[in-house]
Amino acid sequence: MNTEFLKKYSNKIEGAISCIDRIIISGTLDRWGYSQAMQSYLITNNIRVFDFPKFAKKFNEQIRNQVETIAKQNDIAIEHIRSPQRFDKELNIKKIIEKRGMHPGIVHIYTSMEITDAYEPHWDPTTKKATLKIRTTKCIHYYIYFIDKYLGLSFLRIPTWLPCRVQFYFNGHNHLAYKLQKNNISFEMQDNAFTKISDYQKAQELSNNIRAEDFHLWLDKIISRYIPFLEQTSQSYRWTLTQTEYSTDVLFKKQEDLRLLYEEIILKSIHSVKPENIATFFSRQLAASYAQDVGTKYNKQIQGTRIKHYMGANSIKMYDKANKVLRVETTVNDISEFKVYREVVTRSGQSVKKFANMKKFIYSLHDLTKLCQYSNARYLDFIASFEDNSEGKKNLWKISKKETDNNRSYKEFNFFNENDAQILIALMSAEFNINGFRNKNLRELLT
Repeated sequence: MNTEFLKKYSNKIEGAISCIDRIIISGTLDRWGYSQAMQSYLITNNIRVFDFPKFAKKFNEQIRNQVETIAKQNDIAIEHIRSPQRFDKELNIKKIIEKRGMHPGIVHIYTSMEITDAYEPHWDPTTKKATLKIRTTKCIHYYIYFIDKYLGLSFLRIPTWLPCRVQFYFNGHNHLAYKLQKNNISFEMQDNAFTKISDYQKAQELSNNIRAEDFHLWLDKIISRYIPFLEQTSQSYRWTLTQTEYSTDVLFKKQEDLRLLYEEIILKSIHSVKPENIATFFSRQLAASYAQDVGTKYNKQIQGTRIKHYMGANSIKMYDKANKVLRVETTVNDISEFKVYREVVTRSGQSVKKFANMKKFIYSLHDLTKLCQYSNARYLDFIASFEDNSEGKKNLWKISKKETDNNRSYKEFNFFNENDAQILIALMSAEFNINGFRNKNLRELLT
């Protein structure tokens, strides 16, 4: 990545790396994922629609038996969470990992009763036919946390009731760390951020080399362990991108340089970034007909501060990580808001290539990460245009601090003290620019 920001602060920056951060992928059964498809399967196999609850119950039991069997094989206790909103699963997982270590395998399994989509038999008096309707209900969900050799800490969320729409989570920084190790590139990580990489260019090449085919094969393999009826019913999952975070981390050489600069740009971003600017970050124009919210939010948290610019369901945010990393991150909750040049079938059935909304399936991942990288770069270019007063702050603190040299102390300047202010004004007099000044000159000006 070559941005104005990296050029402007090149003497303070050690390097930069862009990669996928948090990603959530949803899986839908190809033959049972929708009510019409499920109903068609029942009719084809001579199963009454009103017998669906009985039909679905056996698959519910298969999932529960399979997960419990795997838990016993791995000597893992299944923990039930009664209040999911009050329980911090990730914090508890961190505590477990501190005891067990980071070796591959299942870390822990939670269950909780949560809302899910389900099918319900319904009699249509108009057509006088039984149909399946989608509704919301509650059922047991499994959260299976595990450490994968390639992807690091991940988890699967599996509802036990049909249509059994699953979710899979992993972090791209862990995946890139595996690639770096495999290619003998040394690095250091802290708080889900790289704080040092021996070869930034090679690391970026590895990060850009995203193969959705590999993720697809891996997801099929892992889900087949927990959903036993896939093979029985000749089914597979269709994988779609639910949420994708793509980060660009700028690593500074000194913590102090980032701290001073971050204080400057975070405050200026609050006042400078307008809705039309946010649209340009996403390579869009803010049309008058655009109905969704566009704006900026500033949060002060325990970990620090964060600014977030949002446009509809998608956003771009900036915050600091591990004291020396400036992170700019694009979060995509609605992939269809992005456009890509692809093949489109028109109403007449003709196949043409043109710019169209991006598809949500997993094979859009490569194009999506490219567009997110461009969004991060445009944001960095924007904040590079801010006037930088961080050096002035450094000089101010230096002159306001008492100094000692050769056992002799030198009093600091206090800008709010009238005498000190008069001395500073005298020092700035233009008549001293050529020959300098002596104590005698200062006394004349101050009397």
